[in-house]
Order: sequence, then C-alpha cells, then structure tokens
Amino acid sequence: MRSLRFLTITVGALVILSARADVTLAPLFADHAVLQRDRPVPIWGTADVGEKVVVTFAGQSHAVTAAADGRWIVVLDALPTSAIGADLVVTGKNTLTLKNIVVGDVWLCSGQSNMEFTVDSRPGTWQATSRVTGADAEIALARYPLIRHIRIGQSVAAVPSATVATSGWQLTTPQTVGGFTAVGYFFARDLFQKLGVPIGLVHSSYSGTPVEAWMSPAALASAPEFTRVSERWAEDLAAYAARKTQFDRDLAAWTAAEAAAKTLVAPTKKSGSKTPVPTPHAAFLQANPRPRAPRGFPSDPWQPAGLFNGMINPLLPYALRGALWYQGESNADRPAEYHALFTAMITAWRAHCGQDDLPFFWVNLADFKRPADLTGRSWAFLREAQTRTLALAHTGQALAIDLGDPQEIHPTNKQEVGRRLALLAKNRVYGLTTADTGPTFLAATREGAALRVTFAHAGDGLVAHDRPVQSLEIAGADRVFRPATAQIIRDTLLVSAPEVRDPVAVRYAWFNAPEANLYNGSGLPAAPFRSDNW
Repeated sequence: MRSLRFLTITVGALVILSARADVTLAPLFADHAVLQRDRPVPIWGTADVGEKVVVTFAGQSHAVTAAADGRWIVVLDALPTSAIGADLVVTGKNTLTLKNIVVGDVWLCSGQSNMEFTVDSRPGTWQATSRVTGADAEIALARYPLIRHIRIGQSVAAVPSATVATSGWQLTTPQTVGGFTAVGYFFARDLFQKLGVPIGLVHSSYSGTPVEAWMSPAALASAPEFTRVSERWAEDLAAYAARKTQFDRDLAAWTAAEAAAKTLVAPTKKSGSKTPVPTPHAAFLQANPRPRAPRGFPSDPWQPAGLFNGMINPLLPYALRGALWYQGESNADRPAEYHALFTAMITAWRAHCGQDDLPFFWVNLADFKRPADLTGRSWAFLREAQTRTLALAHTGQALAIDLGDPQEIHPTNKQEVGRRLALLAKNRVYGLTTADTGPTFLAATREGAALRVTFAHAGDGLVAHDRPVQSLEIAGADRVFRPATAQIIRDTLLVSAPEVRDPVAVRYAWFNAPEANLYNGSGLPAAPFRSDNW
C-alpha cells in the first residue's frame, strides 16, 4: 500500500509538471553574457500561454505576458557600458537568475573553416593541418575576463529554429581561449586593448559550407541567380515534411505495438528485481523493427538555408555591434553568383536583427592553389564578387591576399587577419581615424605604350615590398594577357609589357594564388583588380 501511495504521488506530480512550462530564455542569455551597450536590448524566451514574465536588470524592470504560442519578449532601454558583473533576473512561475552579466559590444562571428579555426586548432583536428602562428605564447598570455566567447553548436534545421545548443559564455583565460575562434579573438583583443570595454563574441561557424547554407529562406527566394536551387530546396523540404509526417505515424503505431509486446508478467516474488527475458520472447520483440527516421534535409549542412535555420535564427534579434564573416572558399567554383547571394544574405541578417545599419565586415580570400592549378583564376573572381559587395552601406573588407600559404587553405597568421578587421571597426564603427584599407583600383588610362593606374587609399604613396611589383598583366585588343612590369610614381603605377604595344586592359593579382606585394604607406595590401570585364 505504501508503494502504491508513493506511485500515486509521483504520477500526480508528473501530471502537474506536464501542465506547467517553466519560463525559459533564448540560448544566448546565460551566466557571464555580454549585452550590447547604447542601444535597446531585446530579451526573449518562452513561458506558459498568458503567463506574466518580469525581466529585471541594471535598475530596469519590464513585464510582459506570454503570447498564444508561449513566446515572450521585452526590450530593455539602452544600457551604458558596464564592466561590473550584475545579475539579470527573469521571474514567472519560476525564477531565473543570470550571474556576472556585463555591458559592452557584441560581435557575431560566422562563416566556414577559417572562422571556425580556433586559437588552439591542431593538425589532425577536423580540417586543420597547421596551428595559429605562435599559438602556445598566445594561449599563455590570454587573460582577459572582459573578452567573452560563446560557441554555437553546429545544427542544421529544415525550418527556422528557436533553440540551439551552446558552450555557454566563457571568460578568456589560458584554459578557455584555445576553443575560441582565432580570427574573432584577435579582433576582440585588438579592440579591447584600444577601447577597454567588454567584448562579446558569438561564434557560429561550420567548416566547408557555402554561403547559401547561411541564407534565410526569404533571402534565397529573393536571389534570381539561385532560383533553381531555391526551388529544389523548397521541393526537398516539402518531401521531407511528408516523410516526417509518415514517420511520426509509423513511430506512434510501433510504440504502441512494442509496449504491448513487451508487457511480460513476472511472478510477484520477482517484483523489483532483474528478470531476464527468455530467448523466444526476445526473438519476438525483435520481429517488429523500429521505423527509421527520414533521411534528407535536416542532416546536410550544405543545404540552402539549413545553417541559417539552425545556427543564426535562434540567435536573433540579440542586440549586436556588428558581424564578422570569413567564408567563400566553398563557393569559389561558382563565383558568378556569389555577389548576389552574399548581398541578399547580409540584407536578410540585418532585417532579422532589426538593425538595417548593422556593420558587416568580412575577409577577402587569401591566396591559395592546389598543385595542379597553377594558373587558375576562380578565386580571383570570387574575391571580386566580395569586393563588389562593398556597394552595400556599412560594410568593410579586410584583405588577406598576402597572408596565405598557396598549399594551405587555412592561413595561420590569424593575428593579422583579426587586426585588419579591427582597423575597419575602429575607423567605421568607433570613429577612430585610422587607415583601414589598402590601395583600391580607380582607373587605368592609356599613356603611349603603357597604362597609368590610379588608386584610392594609396595614403602617402604606393610601396612594393621586397622587389618590383609582381603579378601584373596587360592585354591588347586580342585579350591575351602577358606579364607586365610597373614603375611606381607616388600613388600611381605606370604598367607596360614589351609584347603589348597598344594596351587596353590591366590586371593585378588575378590568380588563385598570386604573389601580391603592392601596399600603401600604412602597410595594407592592394586589392586584386582588373580593368576589363572579359
């Protein structure tokens, strides 16, 4: 009787709990989080329908009632910078208390393997074949409790998801920094040393993935260059949904049949002890195999929209200072469509953030080639597509054309990549006047048998490192490019080649892995360029 009474109480408690949903917070709200300063801060989660939820932080208290779908959101008034950790309290039927919350600048870091590459990536781990330059020394010196990092679990979803696993927010120490995105960390360290404000890094990346995987369904539909792939994505999604519905039905039927088949009555004296099932019964239980879950869309990180749904949508509309992006390698074999896709992706992310002016900075691909591809140009066209995307307002591009290893797709000097991204942020976000980009092609005009090339952002003049300017080509009306030489005249180049008496076009660093040695006086490399559109 006592056992029966305990069982009744337990079942009753389970019934009560099943009728009550605890207040929850979205994935980024956790201990040690960094909230964005100087702008309204959305905070959201789920609760029972109609439940009152109160959020309290930094002297503010905001109440809201959970909607018909159980979702709730409040928006804190703009917060001042605060490096002193404080509690954020969320109260409903239960209470959540987040500890050590600071207020500073939050940067979203996304892309493929060069963003995923961590401070302590080692050869043999995922795609890494080398380590960050000076990794051991960098790790030993990493003591920045106000630089904080959260890793988003790699997740593919067929439809936009509201939740995703995370590492939790981690303070920068020698014990934690090894798992941080290297590009993001060196960017944040450079900013922190200059600004002294808390920096939060939200790291959401997945190696080997194309840009379309990071695009929202709406962004895909808006890109005519990707219409067929978008249609195929919709077809795959519909087919998967049908398979999933049938699987759910089959699983429910199997579960009921399996439960009945496994109901074996043991003698009363055996109650509570382990009783082996005789072999004939075991064979019977295996006769009804469990239905297999449908394969397809949800497990493939290369599917259009899959990573946006699984790894970006759950994060938004978290208030951000800006976004960093390092991707493009997986689209280098299809450069013609990249500009439209990338532009649509940025625009959609901004819309989902509720920040149309969100600063968005990316890394222009480093030099890289495979041994059998000595003269390939597809990466040059991909870099050009990235550069064209600068037409979007509030964007910037950090060049890495001089930082790569022709045989290694993951440049190891992530410190310089992070520094160049930080230059963009300092100048364009924080208003610190500094050179943030290298020489950029303006025009090429005919001067006799040569072409004079003019640049923006040449600074105090052009500089060729180590030897004369390399990787120059010019062509005549026959459109055959031949190696060329150049004379530097302050902020211009005078380019010529003996074989081309009537030049009409010039290119610089227009290969997968050029030798790029043209800089401005600030030490920033010139962007690859071409004057033709052939």
